[in-house]
Amino acid sequence: MKINVIANGKTLSATLANSHASQDFYQMLPLELELSDYAGEEKISYLPRKLDVSQEPSGVSARIGDINYFAPWGNVAIFYKPHQKARGLVHLGKFDGDFSAILTGEKIKVRLEKAE
Repeated sequence: MKINVIANGKTLSATLANSHASQDFYQMLPLELELSDYAGEEKISYLPRKLDVSQEPSGVSARIGDINYFAPWGNVAIFYKPHQKARGLVHLGKFDGDFSAILTGEKIKVRLEKAE
């Protein structure tokens, strides 16, 4: 499943994983989110509702460019630095290329939508 993330007038493409949680996330689109910097390694935003993660592993590690979901808090997390395996972290997908447009400033408004 392909999605677009629109930030600062730029359209960034990403591919979602073939998982139940990713499909649940995809069905929420389009979404307008405000991403905030967290822990100097990720941009996060809370979703309107929690995703169904009942069929997902109990935790994963994160790589640069990963789009993940942190189930305990109900937030999407876009990693710009690697992160060790964390309980409750669910992999949703990954940016297909450069995603630096979302890394400007402490907070940034983005739109996530299904790619046509």
